[in-house]
Amino acid sequence: MSLNLQKGQKISLSKEKAGLSEVIVGLGWDEAKHGIFKSHNIDCDAFAILLTNGKLAAASDIVYFANKHHSSGSVIHTGDNLTGAGSGDDEQIIIKLNEVPSQYDRIVIAVNIYRSESRKQHFGMIQNAFIRIVDASTNTEMCIYNLTDNYSGQTAMAFGEVYRNNGEWKFNAIGQGTTDKSVESFAARYK
Repeated sequence: MSLNLQKGQKISLSKEKAGLSEVIVGLGWDEAKHGIFKSHNIDCDAFAILLTNGKLAAASDIVYFANKHHSSGSVIHTGDNLTGAGSGDDEQIIIKLNEVPSQYDRIVIAVNIYRSESRKQHFGMIQNAFIRIVDASTNTEMCIYNLTDNYSGQTAMAFGEVYRNNGEWKFNAIGQGTTDKSVESFAARYK
C-alpha cells in the first residue's frame, strides 16, 4: 500500500521494502485550466542532482534532458515531456540504489519551467503536481507526495530527495519553490 506523504515528511525506503535495489521517481503536473493563472504550453523539466556531503561536485552530477545518464549509470532520466499532457507521470528518473557510488549521500529531485522568464510562466500556473517513488522490480508505488501549497511566482521546485542515512535509503518530501530560471541556476544553490 502506498503512503501519502505530507510536506517535510521522511520515510525509509529500505524499511518499506527489504532488498530494494531500484526505484522509479515519477513526477507529474498539469497546466491550470481555469482562473487567472490559466496557461498553455508549459514545459516543465525534471532533473536530479547527485550531492557529495550536501554539495554539487561537478556539472556531470546533474541528470536532466541534456545529460540523461549519470557517468556511474546509477541515475537515468527517461526523457523530456514537452507538454505535461496526459495522466500519470510526465517524466521519470530511475535510481539504481545499489549502484549509486558511495560518495553521493543525497539525490535532489527537482523541476524547473523551461524558459519561464521569456514565457512569463510560474508554478502558480501548474496544478496537481506530485512526486512518487515506485519499486522498479514490481512497479508498485511506495509513496506519493502531492504538492498543495501556492507556488505563484516560483519557477523551479525541489520536489523531494532520496538520501542515504545510516546505511538506509530514505525519501524526504520537500516541496520548496525557488525563482531560479534554469537547471544550472537551481543546481548552483548546492555549490
